[in-house]
Amino acid sequence: MATEVMERQAAGGRGRDGGLRRLLLENGALVALLLLVVVLSVLSGSFLTTSNLLNVGVQAAVDAVLAFGVTFVIVSAGIDLSVGSMAALSAIVLAWLASSGGLPVWLAVIVSLVTGVAGGLLNGVLISFGKLPPFIATLAMLSVGRGLAMVISQGSPIAFPSSVSGLGETLGGWLPVPVLVMLVMGAVTAVILGRTYIGRTMYAIGGNEEAARLSGIRVKKQKLVIYGLSGLFAAIAGIVLASRLASAQPDAANGYELDAIAAVVIGGASLSGGKGKASGTFIGALILAVLRNGLNLLNVSSFWQQVVIGVVIALAVLLDTLRRRSARASAAGTSAGAGAVAGGSGGGRRMRDGLLGAAAVVVVLGLVIGVNAYRSGGSSKPKVGLTLSTLNDPFFVSVRSGAQAEARKLGVDLTITNADNDASAQADQVSNFLSQNDQAVVLNPVDSNAAAPSAKLAAKSKVPVIAVDRGVTGAPITSLVASDNVTGGRLAARALAEQLGGQGSIVVLQGTAGTSAAQEREQGFKAGIAAYPGIRIVAEQPADFDRTKGLDVMSNLLQAHPDVAGVFAANDEMALGAIKALGAKAGKVKVVGFDGEAEGLAAVRAGTEAADVAQRPSQLGQLAVLNAVRAIKGQSVPSNVKVAVEVVTKGNVAAFKP
Repeated sequence: MATEVMERQAAGGRGRDGGLRRLLLENGALVALLLLVVVLSVLSGSFLTTSNLLNVGVQAAVDAVLAFGVTFVIVSAGIDLSVGSMAALSAIVLAWLASSGGLPVWLAVIVSLVTGVAGGLLNGVLISFGKLPPFIATLAMLSVGRGLAMVISQGSPIAFPSSVSGLGETLGGWLPVPVLVMLVMGAVTAVILGRTYIGRTMYAIGGNEEAARLSGIRVKKQKLVIYGLSGLFAAIAGIVLASRLASAQPDAANGYELDAIAAVVIGGASLSGGKGKASGTFIGALILAVLRNGLNLLNVSSFWQQVVIGVVIALAVLLDTLRRRSARASAAGTSAGAGAVAGGSGGGRRMRDGLLGAAAVVVVLGLVIGVNAYRSGGSSKPKVGLTLSTLNDPFFVSVRSGAQAEARKLGVDLTITNADNDASAQADQVSNFLSQNDQAVVLNPVDSNAAAPSAKLAAKSKVPVIAVDRGVTGAPITSLVASDNVTGGRLAARALAEQLGGQGSIVVLQGTAGTSAAQEREQGFKAGIAAYPGIRIVAEQPADFDRTKGLDVMSNLLQAHPDVAGVFAANDEMALGAIKALGAKAGKVKVVGFDGEAEGLAAVRAGTEAADVAQRPSQLGQLAVLNAVRAIKGQSVPSNVKVAVEVVTKGNVAAFKP
């Protein structure tokens, strides 16, 4: 609290030093947001439009609601790492109760909110009465919440009730409901912090917990309320997120806790407690959303986007440090010169700074309007947006390469984004494509069900959608370009059975739940393996198309099934992880993968992978862009394009042409 008093005293002294300096020091986040808007408006003609600004608001909504809850915790000198997993758990509880549980939707919503509050209260109990550090307690709850979401959903997305999915829609056809929810929760946060007893206790506890206790505040009880509020806001954010996707996903909001904390810190709160406000958090969330939106519009790599956002967070903390240091220095100067005369001079400087600021705003607005008017002529090239589920997999890197080659050949302005296996991020990317007036969208869904709202939004805008590798469930699309995954699964079953001589126990490493590719490959494999009664599937576990997870899952399965004779992995990354887990048994235990990526084919040549069902990912990318251009030109496009797959073994790998 002493720090706050010192800063307020310093603010009075800074009035004599100039309003501009005071503006920069005390409203750094707002100045940064305005500068971002100006720069992005100049660089992208699609940024400063009504539809895109509403789009930015929608993208900021979930992070902002989470961050409002985290603001309570950070103001009281705590931390909450569990909000992302509690958001996912609350949404899963709602969807499961309203579907499998048979509860009325209104009651399922209440139970979902109670779930979030209960998770927050448990955090409070562990911290207040268990004496656990907030970092450890909430880290444990992060794992518990995510695990329970997986248990309840069995690792698969659950369709969200249509009556609640309206939270992800718009009012009057233009005003997004998530933006309204964000504004309402921001107002609630501001009232709690500024107008209530619990708000005042948050600042007191954050400023000096021992002093707060000695002054009569029941610190332990108040911490329960603080973390309970954080859990409630997380539940609301989870419901809004699932509503946008029309699907509750167990891995939703993964990593969002870091974005929420970043938004609070960027907004001017101090991690040491005692400082923070709702408006600052709101601005911090907008900065992150504007950055991501603008970088998408400028076609900046998602990898560089992470770098930029990290730099912004570091600069925000540095600004807070400089501001506090300046406050202390100014406070000391104010005390030393308490009798100095400042009236007329200070007023003149404030007027001068105000006039200079107004002139700067006029110049900047003129520049923005002029540049946007100049850019509005647009480009004659067809504009296509491609969003890939991930670029951390060689298969999708090849899809990108094929798409880029075809775009160069056809003279297409192609924007490529990486969803990083986040269905919500992918929905944002499709919205960005539509905001920048892309004429077609090529969509490689993170989740086939969660991609449906994006496909519907594109259809509403009369923009053709070409799905690649994975289909879209529950929404119309122009065309699906994919390998014949069902046939590939059958071929994998036959190849594995031939390697085993029709006898033995096997395990199945499944792909990401909810993707059409994972479902179709498993469907084809099980149908094919059923023709071999001597082969028994003893275990099947998801490893999410990831090599590390494939290694871990296979290592665990070997403990329960040490005599396993074969493995079917739904992609090469998982197959390579399984081979690593097998160690000396690799080659003796027959592993069949799927994709035909370079390392998988190398493993076939080495004999550690018995067979590989090879796709042609580069061809998938090429055909997707080709069909997108055809759709833009109004030409006939086949609704389903199947690219043949081929079984590659050690005997024919040398002759295989990818």
